[in-house]
Amino acid sequence: MIRLIKDNQLELMLMFSGICGIIALFSLFSQTLPQRRRRSMLTMDISAMLLLLADRYSYIYRGVLGQKAYYAVRIGNFTVYFLSLVLLLAYSFYLADLYTADGGQASPPKRLKAAELLSFAGMVLVVISQFTGLYYTFDDMNRYQRGSGFIICCLIPFSVFIIQLSLIIQNFKKLHRKMSLTLLVFTALPLAASIIQIFTYGLSLTNLVLVGMIVALYVASIVDINRKTAEAAKRDIELLQNQQKDMRIMLGQTAYALADAIDAKDEYTHGHSERVAEYSEMIALEAGKPPVQCKEIYFIALLHDVGKIGIPGSIINKTSRLTDEEFQTIKSHTVRGDQILSKITKYPELSIGAHFHHERYDGKGYPTGLSGEDIPEIARIIAVADAYDAMTSNRSYRSALPQEVVRAEIEKGLGTQFDPRFGRIMLDLIDKDKNYIMRQRDS
Repeated sequence: MIRLIKDNQLELMLMFSGICGIIALFSLFSQTLPQRRRRSMLTMDISAMLLLLADRYSYIYRGVLGQKAYYAVRIGNFTVYFLSLVLLLAYSFYLADLYTADGGQASPPKRLKAAELLSFAGMVLVVISQFTGLYYTFDDMNRYQRGSGFIICCLIPFSVFIIQLSLIIQNFKKLHRKMSLTLLVFTALPLAASIIQIFTYGLSLTNLVLVGMIVALYVASIVDINRKTAEAAKRDIELLQNQQKDMRIMLGQTAYALADAIDAKDEYTHGHSERVAEYSEMIALEAGKPPVQCKEIYFIALLHDVGKIGIPGSIINKTSRLTDEEFQTIKSHTVRGDQILSKITKYPELSIGAHFHHERYDGKGYPTGLSGEDIPEIARIIAVADAYDAMTSNRSYRSALPQEVVRAEIEKGLGTQFDPRFGRIMLDLIDKDKNYIMRQRDS
């Protein structure tokens, strides 16, 4: 394997440098990575690309004489040594941002400061080596030779890797498992390659492995960001759903409170609004309406008499015959209800039941005299349910009517007072109610 890599390392260097250039371009325009992490990734990508190109030219011109080869080999080797440390420094910055932003740490781990200082110290030594031959020299044939201090240039990045690796192991559970595993592999493999390279001459194994890990790190970073984005979207959806649920509960509680306030004005019809709502929902279900729409009809029907809030209790509870003026006042509850509920602009359908539930199918109802299909369907449903409950509830002047009388009155009103379709559904519900359960009962 080592021999195979050594024989093809120039082609591998060119391929990996191109990949790093592409990833650098992606990192530059990527908006998914946090800004500091994006800068660190961009620095690593560009450093890796230039490092591999420099290393490749160093090998190409190694042993070649001439001014061009002379500078290519020396600049190439300097760039490789220097950018290796720049890459490690950028990786430390990457880890610092990762553990503060995602790992829950208030400040970057102190060990990373030590790794950064070591990286800076290594850069200084690389510069010094150019004038002293500490790390490497060149013979008369323009060939690279390891210097007396070569072990130092290996120990510095090795120590930085050890520091980074210890930090990743200690904080393994602070990040998502896949991300921590990627960091572990990213740090451990180049570390192993560095050890191998100490005993292998003429092979840039560490650089090749390091660049390969940069590619893997970029992919893992994007995957991790996508995972967090998906989780955040899921949390937002759940939050929105909970808010909508709370709004529905609040709307329901408000509607029940209003219905209770309405019914409380009439000494004889407690529970009228809720019963009309239940009957309306039953009719809608039998008519084949979707369950969601049936529940909407329930709440619309629950508030159909909301306009009675503005009607004096003396008129509502009057036991004797109403005067024409009092009757007009009673009839005004449809318009009052529309005025009250139409202010709830988020639910424009809410006012339909209050406004039109006293319209008749033959056009003789109030307040507008609509007829047939011109009457909103919801109002036609509520009209049947309202009339049924009026007949099956106790009044000041009579008790609830017998079931057969109620049925006869509903049947008589088909096509005149009631929509024939919904009236027949009400008749079917009456026929199924063998024990006359659907009526007002004592509390």
